[in-house]
Amino acid sequence: MDNQREVREFLTSRRARITPEQAGLPAGTRRRVPGLRRSEVAALADVSVEYYAKLERGHVAGVSPAVLEAVARALRLDEAERAHLLDLARAADGSDALTRPRRRATRQWKAHRSLQWTLDAVTAGPAFVRNGRMDLLAANQLARAFYHEVYADPHNQANLARFNFLDPASRRFYPDWDQAADIAVAILRTEAGRDPHDKDLHDLVGELSTRSDAFRTRWGAHNVRHHGTGTKRYHHHAVGDLTLAYEGLEMAAEPGLTLTIYTAEPGSPSEEGLRLLASWAATQDAQTAAREASG
Repeated sequence: MDNQREVREFLTSRRARITPEQAGLPAGTRRRVPGLRRSEVAALADVSVEYYAKLERGHVAGVSPAVLEAVARALRLDEAERAHLLDLARAADGSDALTRPRRRATRQWKAHRSLQWTLDAVTAGPAFVRNGRMDLLAANQLARAFYHEVYADPHNQANLARFNFLDPASRRFYPDWDQAADIAVAILRTEAGRDPHDKDLHDLVGELSTRSDAFRTRWGAHNVRHHGTGTKRYHHHAVGDLTLAYEGLEMAAEPGLTLTIYTAEPGSPSEEGLRLLASWAATQDAQTAAREASG
């Protein structure tokens, strides 16, 4: 991806969303652009207007961490946005290859036995491993049942972003579809900053941009996020509505991969729904085994 363009569009979009009032500045009159002027951001970051304009044109190679932090404060970046800006700067000067652990090629990646044992030991909720492109790489029985529609259509290629934007079933699976779509794109945008040379990610973004207006619009917003914990609503075709909490854990032994576990509130209808899902999954597996044995 074009690093200078990524930096330029990210900084411009962050500047456009901040009002003078939010930054503690007088609103004034005759504003021709939304948000802050470049001169105002420069003043807040304590750099010259010329220097900030250079940064916003995408020239961030060699910029000191202190200046980047000052710009992040001026633009009121959250933790995920600040990390994204630093990732873009590292990519610009080539230091990302030196400062980050080398990532393994996840297309051929396979869960080692002990990891699969760990996933299978989680029996009360879906547990799975994904990469930054949102490929499902390993899962326990409940996760395979939970994402049954993702796995069922080979066109999804076990990819949650492709399912979200290209599979009509996602509109039913995600009652809050717009929220799910925003999150998916933000995860991909974050990954693009972390690993700008990932060809598989480039191909995925190109495919989704070509085939989905909803994706293309969101991609242009340059929103990023850390997707670590929260609660989401789902509608599973076999067990109905589920409200699940999730925890995402970065895997120290596998840089770039995330282990996610979904759980339901004890005693809630969703906890009963997960029990029903486990029973449904066991029945499906038994029927599959019987068909394979007879065939």
